[in-house]
Amino acid sequence: MDSSLHYVSIPELRSALSFADSSGLGDDFFVAEIQYSGDHTTFQFPFRFDGYMAMFVVSAKAGLGVDIDLNHYDITGNAMIFFTPGNIIRIDDSIKDLEEEKDTKIVVVAMSKDYVGNIHFDFNKLVVESLSILNHPYVELSWSDIQILSRYLLTIREVLGRDLVHKKDIMGSLLSSIFYLIASLWTDKLAVARVDVITGDSSRAHRVFRNFLDLVTEYHASERGMGFYAQKLNLTPKYLSKLVKQVSGRSGPDWIDAFVILEAKNMLKYSGSNIKEIVYRLNFPNQSVFYKFFKAHTGMTPSEYRNS
Repeated sequence: MDSSLHYVSIPELRSALSFADSSGLGDDFFVAEIQYSGDHTTFQFPFRFDGYMAMFVVSAKAGLGVDIDLNHYDITGNAMIFFTPGNIIRIDDSIKDLEEEKDTKIVVVAMSKDYVGNIHFDFNKLVVESLSILNHPYVELSWSDIQILSRYLLTIREVLGRDLVHKKDIMGSLLSSIFYLIASLWTDKLAVARVDVITGDSSRAHRVFRNFLDLVTEYHASERGMGFYAQKLNLTPKYLSKLVKQVSGRSGPDWIDAFVILEAKNMLKYSGSNIKEIVYRLNFPNQSVFYKFFKAHTGMTPSEYRNS
């Protein structure tokens, strides 16, 4: 991934959630409990997180909108959502009813990549075998599921609050255990999802499209042309464009532009870089071209968006 892209770190995220009831383990891990309010704007602008994050949503009766990269998901009721390094995340202000809003709680569990790498659990295997099969990167939870997970999280909070010699190792074991629980909770969902996996030519088209999006996620800051992505996938630009349009209903350049806009929004809100630096990092020829591009897609100038 291009190192010029801005990632929000655990310390930055924890600072942004200073209003929440939170506890943590240095720059490796933290858990925060948020009583959802439309007044909290932390998640309302796209940001790219430099780590793994699980979000537990409890009783979103009126609906909570979650954007992951360029996909939108409506969460109703109890749910668990996973975010992996590099995801651009946004939670929109879908809850309008104040009576419903006060009943919605979000628990955020965030971990650094290094810390996850030292936990005795194949986290990447869980992500690859689970989230890549499901159409949605979240799973609905029953109330009994919430109760079990709540007890785990309460234990984690209690351990974090104690002065223990082996606290880091204890936390690793607890997190390993909760990951296995999460994998178990997903078993039935995965079994259903595997039945629905697309087969034949359509399956190949979907695989190419997913690979295309993976590449766009990695290279959109520097590569705008379909020829680059087609070469990476050993396809002709015309055939790749046809498959992308067939699967998604949107053209390849539309997807690339959408990722660039997301990245620009992320940088404008969180990086602290000036406009000239953002123009350079996103490989625009000059500020004028960037301004026109941004306003055409958002209806706002970069400065207006930064100050919104």
